[in-house]
Amino acid sequence: MKVRNFALLAGVAGMLAACGGSNIVEPADLNNQRVFFAFNSSEISKEANDNLLAQSLYMKNHEDVKVQIAGNCDERGSTEYNLALGARRANAAKSVLVNDGIDAKRISTISYGKERPLVKGTGESVWQWNRNATTTVK
Repeated sequence: MKVRNFALLAGVAGMLAACGGSNIVEPADLNNQRVFFAFNSSEISKEANDNLLAQSLYMKNHEDVKVQIAGNCDERGSTEYNLALGARRANAAKSVLVNDGIDAKRISTISYGKERPLVKGTGESVWQWNRNATTTVK
């Protein structure tokens, strides 16, 4: 009886795992796909990782596509610091794609630091949008 209950529980657990599967959906286009970062960070969040895996899926299904990932920062910090942080962000995003099987030669990176804000203004409600890595097709 106990073995049967264990088998039943194992089966239910397997079904739940299958139902809770991936929410990775291939985007219709890669242009202006963005992942966002916390202040002073180039760490890829779970949400950013999922977005990048969706971009990877697109690239797997469109083997001729090459992209550029641009790292961007908010207005705080020096130009030099933000250029370096933007580069780390772009390279962190690239690493997710490469680790998922995309040829690194298909991905270039660039940092714009704080020079190309997505949203103009000051304050966290603006800065949160400017801390990003933006993918465009080349």
